[in-house]
Amino acid sequence: MTLPSLARMVAVASVFVSSLFAEEAPKRIGIIGLDTSHVVAFTTVFNKGPKNPADAAKFAGFRVTAAFAQGSKDIPESTVHVPDYTAKLQGMGVEIVDSIEKLCAQVDFVMLESNDGRVHLEQILPVLKAGKTVFIDKPIGGSLADVIRIQEAAKKAGVVYFCSSSLRFAAGTQAVHNGSVGKVKTAYTTSPASLEPHHPDLYWYGVHGCESLYTVMGTGCLSVKRDKSAAGMIQVTGNWGEGRVGIYREADRKAKGGPYGGKAVGDKGEADIGKFDGYEVLLESVVKMFRTGKPQVSAEETLELYAFMEAADESKRQGGAEVKLADVLAKARAEVAAGK
Repeated sequence: MTLPSLARMVAVASVFVSSLFAEEAPKRIGIIGLDTSHVVAFTTVFNKGPKNPADAAKFAGFRVTAAFAQGSKDIPESTVHVPDYTAKLQGMGVEIVDSIEKLCAQVDFVMLESNDGRVHLEQILPVLKAGKTVFIDKPIGGSLADVIRIQEAAKKAGVVYFCSSSLRFAAGTQAVHNGSVGKVKTAYTTSPASLEPHHPDLYWYGVHGCESLYTVMGTGCLSVKRDKSAAGMIQVTGNWGEGRVGIYREADRKAKGGPYGGKAVGDKGEADIGKFDGYEVLLESVVKMFRTGKPQVSAEETLELYAFMEAADESKRQGGAEVKLADVLAKARAEVAAGK
């Protein structure tokens, strides 16, 4: 064998060995909507690392690389933050693009973060067309009809997605969800419920406590009644049948012990639920979806959760009357069918 031939063989072998050990390029995440503090918190975890360096492997291989800034078009408390959040993401190496189509063309996964649920349908359609797996931050839509439209569009496109609050994945709440107290018979949860006039009352912020409630109660709520708690704040009581009752109560942000909480009572004991364990527990589930292609919350549970919150508004309109979830769902489906 000649020396040049040997040299070529060594070079080829070197390239082969190097490729075996080369670090795989990170999967690229694109963010839509820069009007919520979530985008800064989430990007920090992916691009700088989690609070505990020992958790780095949970998020390894993913990086936020692009963002489309437009979130809400007319909610001042959201739009005012866009310049600041945009600058912070740019400081973490994120490119700001001028269309969702451009964003989808240069990323592997999408996180729809616009604070205003009303723009989610418009914003998710190009994501679905591009076939990108997508996490949708709460609220999934600005109305129950839009929730149905989004879910139907995603199903037709064959795109994997889920929507959730971070409260769903808190350790105590997940323990009950996984059976630590047996089948839950009664539960209550608390969270703040600041209102936004363009959304059903609980969609804007009360959704956090409602997510915790649904995590432990599961689907199957039949009806809802809305009244006021002893503190004069929103209280929604859901009837799951067979004596099973779940209650959401609005909490003061300055409540002793914190505004997020609750308790579940099952046939094997009881446990505290509803705590806020930070954002990283949610991002772990988002990454799990990205890695496995499996949604971490079912479409059926998401739809019922939002029907529960819409039924609470309908009960309010009816002076606290009991409202069936089936009725509000039928009304929303008729609205979708009519193209309204």
